[in-house]
Amino acid sequence: MSGTLRYGMIGGGLGSFIGPVHRMAAELDGMARLVCGAFSSDPERSYASGKALGLTPGRVYPDPHSMIEVERDLPKEERMDFVVIVTPNHLHYEAARLALEHGFDVVCDKPMTLTLAEAEDLREIVKRTGRLFALTHTYTGYPMVKKARELVRSGRLGRLRKVMVTYLQGWLSSYPEGKGQKQALWRTDPRYAGLTSTMGDIGTHAENLISYVTGLEIREISAQLNTLVPRRKMDDDGSVILRYEGDVAGAILVSQVATGEENNVTLRIYGEHGGLEWNQMEPNTLIVRWENKPMEIHRTGTSAGSLGGGHDPGNRLPAGHPEGFIEAFANIYKQFEQALLDRKENRPPPPQGYDFPTVDDGVRGMRFLEKVVESSRSEKKWLQY
Repeated sequence: MSGTLRYGMIGGGLGSFIGPVHRMAAELDGMARLVCGAFSSDPERSYASGKALGLTPGRVYPDPHSMIEVERDLPKEERMDFVVIVTPNHLHYEAARLALEHGFDVVCDKPMTLTLAEAEDLREIVKRTGRLFALTHTYTGYPMVKKARELVRSGRLGRLRKVMVTYLQGWLSSYPEGKGQKQALWRTDPRYAGLTSTMGDIGTHAENLISYVTGLEIREISAQLNTLVPRRKMDDDGSVILRYEGDVAGAILVSQVATGEENNVTLRIYGEHGGLEWNQMEPNTLIVRWENKPMEIHRTGTSAGSLGGGHDPGNRLPAGHPEGFIEAFANIYKQFEQALLDRKENRPPPPQGYDFPTVDDGVRGMRFLEKVVESSRSEKKWLQY
């Protein structure tokens, strides 16, 4: 690698769950290193986080605005190349807008914003500034999800009939926000989470997974959001029935009160000639079932698991060496960082392009959430999308 990118982080300080995940993913392939940050809305906590991460004190900032303005004015060979935003949802838009308009590329955690209007505005800013924007929909980074995409888009399954994702967790089955649990507090508070809690937290992943693999557009929607734990302010469970283009039937079932479940994400797609199944808790396996021949099992790192057309399958180790969540997360960073390095060194993009979720995925995700909430509140069985 001819050069290492430098990045700054907004949020993700001491006590954060997703901050360390982003740092591991961003640096896994040796293409980027953390050089600065505004890690908390509490300046003292931000400074303590920077110290714990071994940063130079002068590159740890009390707030995002200070960080972006100071970094912009540093010499080109010192300042950060891109910004990673890992705050609660309500802070995404302003931090991203500020970074983009000051000339920095952005990686943002999902969902992208609080509202569709904010998401559409960010898309316009990305277009106007010409900056790169990546959204961390992690599950699209798994090699076997990429294999599923290739199988579907090649037409081998035939005309699609049904697509579905179930995403089940159990961590909100009790009432952890009542005990002051940080992650539960902000994720179940509409001031910080936005329109929806569980559907925004994991339902957006489910919608993005279907979109990434199939490329289908939603035409109609029928949704129900549920709050099943007493005293909770927001939804903790939801069901969405979808009609995609071409009369493809769709379903998204999500819950964070599925007692005993860990992080059970399952994708199923059925066509005229066959169907496939992938589960995030056994991510190196893709099951393909055919109408008139034996079932196939595709495995990461094998010839059957490889991709055609020069596309990177995303695995780093030989077959039989398990890779998981961090590696999938890192695949998004790897593609984003490669795009930055290519631009920085005046190299043309690869013929197949770059494979990471963009601001357009963020807009689509926010449109999905607004339609889910609208449908759940409506008396109509179906809403036009």
